[in-house]
Amino acid sequence: MIYGYIRVSTDKQTVENQRFEINRFCEEKELLVDKWIEETISGTKEMERRKLGRLLKKMKQDDILICTELSRLGRSLLMIMGILNDCMKRDVHVWTIKDNYRLGNDINSKVLAFAFGLAAEIERNLISQRTKEALARKRAEGVVLGRPKGRKSSRTKLTGQEKRIQELLEKKVSFSAIARILGVHRLTVASFAKKHKLYKQE
Repeated sequence: MIYGYIRVSTDKQTVENQRFEINRFCEEKELLVDKWIEETISGTKEMERRKLGRLLKKMKQDDILICTELSRLGRSLLMIMGILNDCMKRDVHVWTIKDNYRLGNDINSKVLAFAFGLAAEIERNLISQRTKEALARKRAEGVVLGRPKGRKSSRTKLTGQEKRIQELLEKKVSFSAIARILGVHRLTVASFAKKHKLYKQE
């Protein structure tokens, strides 16, 4: 299967330029795109939230993913390297037009796969190290990290629902029914309503 992948980060951008470039490339190579994947989403979003993530999971050996450039796959080097490394491990081909990458199961690609995997691991370690150093520096400066001991967060699952809960209570809707509507436990609603004085206690 040959997949054409198009991503724009805002709905003001057009997918037609990318589609045109992929179609022109395929005509030159005498290829035919079997399925198009288009999405309007930031390249920084987690793969699980993107159509590309779902597509990569179902792609099989020798399938080809064509996009205009590597930056369409993601906005960070770490994310792109992770995607390419995963594809090459499963013998899924990734072709880009502007960058002129042809990543598959040949020896050059396998060398690149090793390099991408190593670079991604190094980057993860560097990020972890920078985070640890920043936390250590803040502790040395006397900054209290995290939530103060014994203190609960002011936000709950029902934060922002005060007006809705009050309206339901005024309509004599029970705590149990409100809990079902909002997807929480009855006692959570009762405690929240009492704390925020959303009903008059008889």
